[in-house]
Amino acid sequence: MSETFVAAENLHKAFNDHKAVNGVSFTIEQGEVFGLLGPNGAGKTTTIRMLSTILEPDRGDVTIGGHSVRKAPDEVRQLIGVCPQELALYPDLSALDNLVFFGRMSGLNGREAKVQAMANLEKMGLEDRARGRVDKFSGGMKRRINLGIALMGSPQLLFLDEPTVGIDPQSRNMIYETIEGLRDSGMTVLYTTHYMEEADRLCHRVAIMDGGKIVALDTPYGLKKMIGSPEQVTLEDVFLKLTGRGLRD
Repeated sequence: MSETFVAAENLHKAFNDHKAVNGVSFTIEQGEVFGLLGPNGAGKTTTIRMLSTILEPDRGDVTIGGHSVRKAPDEVRQLIGVCPQELALYPDLSALDNLVFFGRMSGLNGREAKVQAMANLEKMGLEDRARGRVDKFSGGMKRRINLGIALMGSPQLLFLDEPTVGIDPQSRNMIYETIEGLRDSGMTVLYTTHYMEEADRLCHRVAIMDGGKIVALDTPYGLKKMIGSPEQVTLEDVFLKLTGRGLRD
């Protein structure tokens, strides 16, 4: 049996009178890719910010690797890597120098950072562009560098927030294959996306959020079985059934 690596218990977070997260609880097993889906404003980003120690919950707590995000945030930060939707890159630096810089920020010495940086660039299929300036890279290449940075320091839990948004199919497929490799190696991943086929392909289990609450949580197969034949129903069908078809701009 896998061990529980992440346990979120009764999380609440409000901004003025708006309850962004309202009683969210779930667990993530060690080595699991766990999808967190929901329309805009559902509470996904706020939940991830609490899990990654950026925001403190108003109520409830999260335990990651045995450490509370409220009581031991520094210990939690040693265990996690974050790949944000916004690109966190220094455009004037090379790909290698970007990874080395963030590796040093995570506590690696210079030699360790360079070794890890080259290994991560190889995972991203970018080892031959290690010395190239990032501002000359395509959008897909920048996304892959962003993921490589998140892997610096060898985190045990990886947060991936829309890692394939706005990129070409070739780069998207490369990122899929990288995540599948991380999954097969036992990495624990929390994955958010608006692409339902990604969640279906990559995630062991998926939680769907709406209105600050989790409205469904199961395997992709189990979620599809809720509303019809899993061979005929898509995860997008489930998503629209549970969250409605109204726009959330």
